[in-house]
Amino acid sequence: MDGLKLIPMAPRHLDRLAELERLCFAEPWTREGLAAELSSDTAVFLAAESGGEIAGYAGMHCVRGECYVDNIAVFPAFRRQGVGRALTRGLIGRARERNAEFFSLEVRPSNTAAVALYQSLGLRPAGRRKNFYRNPAEDALILTLHF
Repeated sequence: MDGLKLIPMAPRHLDRLAELERLCFAEPWTREGLAAELSSDTAVFLAAESGGEIAGYAGMHCVRGECYVDNIAVFPAFRRQGVGRALTRGLIGRARERNAEFFSLEVRPSNTAAVALYQSLGLRPAGRRKNFYRNPAEDALILTLHF
């Protein structure tokens, strides 16, 4: 997507990102929960901006060479335009900068578009988490990229 910028999540993003969380997830992070990540040494949270609007965001935590994605979310108006790909690549790049051994995330197997995106970026199935998701109930597919 032309004009897309990935920048560190900042206080000015929090209201819109909390709205995005409520839009995308059955158990959304709160504004306060997102705000807490701004001061976490292990957190890497990126906002995607396009034309002055927030298109989406992604966040992960990295500890001892292991990076785990918390969320990747894109506003509906920006979906299928490469925002999710850019955000995922951005996190992978930050994981590499931190000399991570691997980058891992969970995804609903029914979210075939996301699974295809992640696999196109080199993530491979590493297992399942039984009954990980609620509303609706579903296992999580664990996808991992080793560096």
